[in-house]
Amino acid sequence: METVLKQKKQMIYLPLIVLMFTQIGTSGDNAVLSVATNALISALHASMNDIQLANMVYSLCAGAFMVAGGMLGIIIGWKKNFRIGVILAIIGELMLAISTNVVMFTWGGRLLVGLGASFMIPSVLGLIPGIYSGKERVFAFGAIGAATGIAAGAGPNVGGLKSVAAGPIVAGFLLDAFGFRVAFGALAVYFFLILIGSTAIPEVERSTKKLKMDVRGTIVAAIGLFLFLIGISKISVWGLITPLQAPFTLFGISPSLPLALLGVIILALLVVMEKSIEQKNGCALLPSSFLKSAQVRAGLFASAIVFLYLGGTVMLVNPYLQVVGGFNAVQTGVAMICVGAPMFAASMGVPKYAAQVHPKTILRIGYILLAVSVIPMAFSLQEHGVSIGMYIGLIIAGIGQGMLSAQASNVVALAVNERDAQQSGGIQATARNVGQAIGVAVLGMVMIFTINANLGSSMEKDALLSASLVQQEEAKNVSFMSDEAFISSLSDLTMKPQEQQELVRLNAQARMHSTQYALYVLGILSLVCIFSTGGITITKKEQA
Repeated sequence: METVLKQKKQMIYLPLIVLMFTQIGTSGDNAVLSVATNALISALHASMNDIQLANMVYSLCAGAFMVAGGMLGIIIGWKKNFRIGVILAIIGELMLAISTNVVMFTWGGRLLVGLGASFMIPSVLGLIPGIYSGKERVFAFGAIGAATGIAAGAGPNVGGLKSVAAGPIVAGFLLDAFGFRVAFGALAVYFFLILIGSTAIPEVERSTKKLKMDVRGTIVAAIGLFLFLIGISKISVWGLITPLQAPFTLFGISPSLPLALLGVIILALLVVMEKSIEQKNGCALLPSSFLKSAQVRAGLFASAIVFLYLGGTVMLVNPYLQVVGGFNAVQTGVAMICVGAPMFAASMGVPKYAAQVHPKTILRIGYILLAVSVIPMAFSLQEHGVSIGMYIGLIIAGIGQGMLSAQASNVVALAVNERDAQQSGGIQATARNVGQAIGVAVLGMVMIFTINANLGSSMEKDALLSASLVQQEEAKNVSFMSDEAFISSLSDLTMKPQEQQELVRLNAQARMHSTQYALYVLGILSLVCIFSTGGITITKKEQA
């Protein structure tokens, strides 16, 4: 009897292992791309702009169609939906491996992998409520959060997960040893093994009622999300109002904010449109249960803030470690393990050892830990490196993110019926993408504004600098850059050696202070989310 129970338990958790590896695998493509930039530029005769576009295509494609992937799963079945995503990823990775030019690489491989992610990620979150219930469901959601910790998110990427811990370490090894084609080929093999492993995933019972795909809603959602994500993710590059490096302008201003606002307007119209569609068809891209429930919103906030924090941390910490501290990719990855390891431990440990603690309490503690974590990180910053406080802050952040990841999806699933719980995967994945995009945009703006304000104020007070030099430098828009890059930006200015040295020193100070301010903003954003937890009232499915 004991042997039978043991075998049954193993069968229960085998699908979860497949889903965890899928969650980790969705980060692989981005991890390889993040460390293969130079190799791709050389082999495909690509420019840096080409590589950035390749990254964006994946992000926007995945982000725009996540919600649709969540609805399609309940219509055709989650297992089939999952396998479609895996197959698209396999074909996409193979195309990346054999690409002979950047067009094939971007609009063939990256597009297909992005589409695959829009099927796979909602399926991972949709299969869990369909397969597991009770304590097993809580544990399963925690395990997926732990898988996110292994991948330890990265960014700035609005459409899915990048790995900044394990990913670049493994990707860096494959690239150094065999080249980018073998690295992408290895990912194709990885997803093929997941496809084989999908035989362990049971069929989830589908609704007996014939459901109709919300095609109109899918198109409107894709357009709205596309415009919002591209607009908000480019604010730090294109500018908020005043154009910086924008490819075009709208009435003389940067296109970032107009595009993002247009996306919001379209998504608001989508909400109104979905009400009538649900009344007519019995299902919709955005079920009314999601919109009415404060608990669902609390869960979505938790999902969003985890990825806002992940994207924000990587945007602030990684450049500082590499540009200021001189860390290479592997050293940066090792530092990010300080986030990934405790995130993994908390995601797995909370469902097991804190099962009786109210989800509201766990989420609140998680938010507080995220807010507190920025303090040692901010104080650790030095003009030319970091102290041990950085690692302490990253560990605290990892624990907080793990606590949020362990409960976010379960909180959503508890608040709605079983069908909507399964469909919520697409909404949750979209919330993650939106959260990450907002984090990158807000912190990017803070960085740009404060670094220029700090540098300008310091130059005006500095007696070593001539008034004409200060005026010329203030006319420039300074971004976060290394000392060498900053010196290069001064090449068109006439100055004395001691003036150049002083400007480099002032820029280092401004760079440090701007990163500190951005970290504090990140902490405040995390703390504000505590107010969303008041709506969490349902802690057991039987009460729903």
